[in-house]
Amino acid sequence: MSFRRVIIALLCVAGLAVVLDFGVAAYSEYRVSRLLREGSHLSADPEVTFHGFPFVAQAFDGAYKNIDIRARSERPDIPGEIMVEANLRGVHLPFGDLVDDRVRKVPVDKAEARMRIEPTELGRLFKIPDLQVFGPPADKSDGSGGSGGTGATTQGAIILTGTLPIGSPAETVVPTGTKDKGRVVSVLADLRLDGDQVRITATDIYYGNEASPAALGPDAEKPVRISEEDKAGVLARFTRTIDTKDLPFGIRPMKVEASGGQIVVEGTGKDITIDLDRLNQP
Repeated sequence: MSFRRVIIALLCVAGLAVVLDFGVAAYSEYRVSRLLREGSHLSADPEVTFHGFPFVAQAFDGAYKNIDIRARSERPDIPGEIMVEANLRGVHLPFGDLVDDRVRKVPVDKAEARMRIEPTELGRLFKIPDLQVFGPPADKSDGSGGSGGTGATTQGAIILTGTLPIGSPAETVVPTGTKDKGRVVSVLADLRLDGDQVRITATDIYYGNEASPAALGPDAEKPVRISEEDKAGVLARFTRTIDTKDLPFGIRPMKVEASGGQIVVEGTGKDITIDLDRLNQP
């Protein structure tokens, strides 16, 4: 057999090994995805990704380096669906148990979990359909921090903006696209994690668009001036408490931040045992 044929044969074997490895990984991702959907009563299969090559070696050892999980989940206290995510490192699970559906208690070296409340769900929660969340204003002279912008990550001071019917009852909702029935209002708010609760407390009306155009965007309407008579009602509309309960796999929340227009709650657990088929805790 010529040297060229040997090389071709080796390449074919290597190619088959790679295909087999990806096939086993894809099957494992499918199995975990189905377990999560059924055990957590999700509306769709979550995204599950096993990292690391070769995967077969991890499966043979029953120890997986890095697993990412993303799913959309319903919460009774938050209208719509929120995004929940988990990153599991050092997952100890015999491959045979996964194949035979014997997944129950799974030791994990480290688990990072988070929930993301996106603008649409935030708008429903506040009953302000066009609600937007921004980082603190760039003008530090107002005492709110700095480094503003929609892509900024922050905790503490944030900016909330949305359309309100000034002078109307507190729970009146202005439908999206009907700005003639309301006025764009911006407020400074304090974002804090208090135990298992996210507290968003509006502290003052924000008129800083002129000093910090990046905060609300170049096409944003100039916030309307609010009278002292209406101020308390406006601040109340932008104030909410969200009960996070537990994060994925029962991990306790440790911090909250505003990032890219979302409210993100995160937590970390080390040397813990989880139910791999229970993304949401009862």
